Amino acid sequence: MKNILEKLIEVLQRDDKFVSEGGLLKNKIIESALSLDPSLIKLLLRDESIKKVFFENIEGVMVFDKIKFQRFVSNKEFLPDSYTSYSNKIGLTIDSEFVGSKQDVVLSWPYKDCVLEGGQEEGGAVRNEIFWNSTLVPDQIDRLLSPKVLTNFKKFDSDGAHIPDEIGFDDNLIIRGNNLLSLYTLCEKYQSKIKLIYIDPPYNTEKDSFRYNDTFNHSSWLTFMKNRLEVAKKLLRDDGVLIVQADDIEQAYLKVLLDEVMGAEQFETSFYIQVRYGNKTLAEDNDFQKVMEVAHVYSKKTNVFKPNKLKEDYSVDKFKYDIKELESGQKILVNGKTVEIFKEGQYEINEVDSHIDGLKETWATGSLIRQGGTAAEFLSKYLIQRKSEDGLKVLYKVYGMGEDGLGYRYIAGPKKEDAFRGKFYSGIPAKIKEDVKKGVHQKESPIPNFLYNFLQYEGDFGNCRAEGGVDIGGGKKPELLISFFVEYFTNQNDIVLDYHLGSGTTAAVSLKMGRKFIGMEQLNYGEDDSTVRLKNVIKGDPTGISKEQEWKGGGSFVYCELLKLNQIYADRICKAKNSDQLLSLWEELKTQAFISYQIKPEKIESNIKDYQALTFENQKKFLLEILDKNMLYVPFSEIDDKTHQVADDVKKLNKKFFRV
Repeated sequence: MKNILEKLIEVLQRDDKFVSEGGLLKNKIIESALSLDPSLIKLLLRDESIKKVFFENIEGVMVFDKIKFQRFVSNKEFLPDSYTSYSNKIGLTIDSEFVGSKQDVVLSWPYKDCVLEGGQEEGGAVRNEIFWNSTLVPDQIDRLLSPKVLTNFKKFDSDGAHIPDEIGFDDNLIIRGNNLLSLYTLCEKYQSKIKLIYIDPPYNTEKDSFRYNDTFNHSSWLTFMKNRLEVAKKLLRDDGVLIVQADDIEQAYLKVLLDEVMGAEQFETSFYIQVRYGNKTLAEDNDFQKVMEVAHVYSKKTNVFKPNKLKEDYSVDKFKYDIKELESGQKILVNGKTVEIFKEGQYEINEVDSHIDGLKETWATGSLIRQGGTAAEFLSKYLIQRKSEDGLKVLYKVYGMGEDGLGYRYIAGPKKEDAFRGKFYSGIPAKIKEDVKKGVHQKESPIPNFLYNFLQYEGDFGNCRAEGGVDIGGGKKPELLISFFVEYFTNQNDIVLDYHLGSGTTAAVSLKMGRKFIGMEQLNYGEDDSTVRLKNVIKGDPTGISKEQEWKGGGSFVYCELLKLNQIYADRICKAKNSDQLLSLWEELKTQAFISYQIKPEKIESNIKDYQALTFENQKKFLLEILDKNMLYVPFSEIDDKTHQVADDVKKLNKKFFRV
């Protein structure tokens, strides 16, 4: 079967204008794509496999992705090192080209599928995580990202652990395994069901709680993020929200990426979070001290998204002004509105005890001026420039304006020649006045985006390491911070997702606050794992927000794992200590693992000396690369394949979960 690049070349060669001296004219092809040349579009639409990659079906209309197509035919990558030289010699190819001369194509960029593997070193708290990646061509992606079989089901509640009968939307869920594949597996059941996605991903710094043997650079980190954000967006409800926290290493790049994935128009705000005291002792050779982080907030659809804003009892304290008209003023027409002008001495503005029928004084400045139809805007546009004609200290009565039921709005003009501001006076809005009289109305206020003066929980960042009875070291977020996001972006029984779960803070907070949760984590932190924390929460964990939530324990969650296939061998390769162990593993891979179709084992055997000449790390890298990444975990579509030996009880639970 031809791969997508071979197929595209074959299709394009059918049109003479794209061919010269037996080769394709890339510039001509790109120009035709960018100009939406009808002849090119028709050519591509004739082939189903081509159409599937480069066209999107939007309500029955096939839309051509010209940017994706351009990237496919134009990108190149060269890796001139000993590893690539060896790979070329034994025939390792991508898109029918040797990796050393490989052209990057859409869905085939470096680090497309990033996987975190590894465990805790024996006898210590340092985690030595392995970062590795694979590059896959478009016609492999559908299989890679298909739902996977789940296994090792356990339901934890106040009675301990037991095997669940089924997993429904009322169950909290923890999935262990590659979070990219877990997200796509989740899509089968939870698409458009999640209210809040909060993630605190690796910050791309050597000081993360994760330590990578191959440190992320900007492009690979963003690709890693993009892969997951694209599917995460599908999981959100229309009124859902995504929050991604980061520090200044990547937050600017992250903001641009989020604009692309979520849509720049879906950006709601950025929260600036003080995470440590300004006077905390740091290394004396630091030029700057980092005390801030940022959390970017994006809605799925702005027109239906609405946060739970801050509420407080409506106060009449500011309604403490009365205005008396001592004599009639001059009436004129200004921009279609009747305006009565009172000169100094024709009116009085008195400050009195606040009362239900009093007026509130407001400076007409800033954002109020930019709001259409307001008294502030009317003053700025039409009344300020009347100083020379009407004089100073003038009171304008603008008819047909206001929501307080008076039928007019009083606006005070400037008192000095150089002034360009004024004030306006308004009563309590008519639609809430009766409720205010009864003392039952609450006022909504904007949510502050600087999380220090408002919550004053800065110290919690330094004191949260033992929350929930687990400690994964630096990077752990306090429950108070997560409770802020949960409180203002979700309601009871909404589902909260965190696919970088870490120590389980998001899940613990969600459980204590009456929300459903789904958590994903690839790493097992042993006694400091999220599952340990959640079992503590069920028992009545007293730390974090337990006191303010009056948490006494209870609840439950279901734990499961992606069923490993080639991932078993990837784990063993990563844990190998020397070349002899890797060579022994190669003998197993030949007969028991799923090897990439790009590789012919006999070519490796004939060049075994070249393989042994590679460094130990490159030997690891090579063995990881020849594994078929589509088969890291067992696809759900192959659950009945006897080769995978999936137990009957596991099959039954999976089919109930996926409703087949």
